[in-house]
Amino acid sequence: MHRHILIPVVVAATALAACDNTGGLRQNDTSPFAPTGADGQAEYVDGLIVGHRLMASGEYELALKAYLRAAAEQGVNVDVLSAIGSANLQLGRLNQAEQILRRATEVDETFPPAWNNLGVVLMEKGQYGEASRVFQLAFALDSGQSAEIRDNLRLALAKLGDPAYSAPENEFRLVRRGPGFFKILSTPETP
Repeated sequence: MHRHILIPVVVAATALAACDNTGGLRQNDTSPFAPTGADGQAEYVDGLIVGHRLMASGEYELALKAYLRAAAEQGVNVDVLSAIGSANLQLGRLNQAEQILRRATEVDETFPPAWNNLGVVLMEKGQYGEASRVFQLAFALDSGQSAEIRDNLRLALAKLGDPAYSAPENEFRLVRRGPGFFKILSTPETP
């Protein structure tokens, strides 16, 4: 019996609270649009940062969505293209990843992470010769600073010399601008 009385009271209290001017949803009296609760002065979270965190946690589809949002907010630049290509690679969309990463290298021919990640795609597609050349270019552009790029080049050269090569440490690594890298495990081929 008390429950039937309590529900209308809660609904009425909620409706009255919504009418109270507590700084909640606001609308200009002359606006034809619905009220907004978003503060126009609030800072937005960079889609690239969100995407990088999602990639690190293995949420590749969500990372791709964050990267696409970053493209809409920042425009299409080498960082965004490289990130989108890397997410597609992690999702197994090799052709899309290759196309996007090639575009990234056209936008900025001096960006080592895009070249490295393109090399990883080429390795996954079995194009060892081109992958080796791409890793060499990435290594040269990076001035040998990145251990990940150096390791990828070493693995690619070994794979080029012996396509059946599958050392236990046969892992190619995706790299991005800033700290950190993403690992992609290369599946060893069976002879």
